Amino acid sequence: MLDSILDNDFYKFTMQNAVVKLFPNAHARYSFINRGQHSFPPGFAQELRRAVDEMAHLRLTEDERGYLETTCPYLDPTYHDFLQGFRFDPSEVSIEQHGDQIEVHVEGLWYRTILWEVPLMALISELWYTCRGVVRIEDDAIVERTRQKIEHYSHIGVRIAEFGTRRRHSFKVHDTVVDALARFGQGSFTGTSNVYLAMKHDVKPLGTHAHEWFMFHAARFGFKMANILALEHWVNVYRGDLGIALSDTFTTQAFFESFDKMFAKLFDGVRHDSGDPIAFARATIEHYESLGIDPLSKTIIFSDGLDPDKVDNIARFCTGRIGMSFGIGTNFTNDVDVEPMNIVVKMTATRPQGQQWMPVIKLSDVREKNTGDPEMITLARKVLSLDE
Repeated sequence: MLDSILDNDFYKFTMQNAVVKLFPNAHARYSFINRGQHSFPPGFAQELRRAVDEMAHLRLTEDERGYLETTCPYLDPTYHDFLQGFRFDPSEVSIEQHGDQIEVHVEGLWYRTILWEVPLMALISELWYTCRGVVRIEDDAIVERTRQKIEHYSHIGVRIAEFGTRRRHSFKVHDTVVDALARFGQGSFTGTSNVYLAMKHDVKPLGTHAHEWFMFHAARFGFKMANILALEHWVNVYRGDLGIALSDTFTTQAFFESFDKMFAKLFDGVRHDSGDPIAFARATIEHYESLGIDPLSKTIIFSDGLDPDKVDNIARFCTGRIGMSFGIGTNFTNDVDVEPMNIVVKMTATRPQGQQWMPVIKLSDVREKNTGDPEMITLARKVLSLDE
């Protein structure tokens, strides 16, 4: 079902490059979380197993390597060599079905297993519709919906990226959407998180890092130092490139306590992924101003469950106050008159070099998005002195 090793989100490759350089002996575990309590039909696990096993044949082609070398010069030549030799190992993925529920777990070296999350979610989502025989709208209708949305965004003068690989209806829908965005989004559409589709449609691949980068650092170095060292290591690897920092792994409150004047100047901006976007924008503006930094010189990337109405509200607040851009996922790649899935695959534990397995957690600005061991979550909130 996947035709390219690059059919993945860009931040998985940028993080993989950093992990290869800094933590090559670390191990990781990931688990599928069915937030929407979706039911899976009989035989679903076998179909998913078959699709996962087929991924062992994916490899970086010469054309794809050339594209990365030209488009992403901040990725080291040694990483291009590594990725060209990389192959998915399906034995790292366990899949079971119990009644109408599935269990999916991944375990192995972090630099290897880091690439499984996004394609696993994309496969689960597409197979969920295929196995149930769910009928979507026609391609022409998808193109028209996408055109109307991107032209609306162009009209209000905001920049839009497509971030919808993980919960897309299908690759076909995803491809159709990115094609339409590229054709109708001049002046507004900035690119896609999907590297293969960025290459295919000649647009920019976008992304920096994800929650797991910070989650690992908390397990390795402690909750107090997690944000600081995660940001510092990112700067050491990318030297000013890929400068958008994810803010909510251990709540925005804890992030801004670590995001001092040095980091605030080094990073181009921050990404919002949970909680009230207006409250986040206000707090971000106040933080930059407290450090003597003009908020208009920085950018917030909003990426939490966006649709045109939410973008309109955020844009009205941010205009003239701070730079902004928007990463839209499901509302682009799964707006086809069927129920979108609410699923995630999250890192659950890590084993840094020379250490034992340790659980990892995420403390979202929205409690419902917290993941990990409840006792560890309680400990983290205490260590970080977070407000109840």
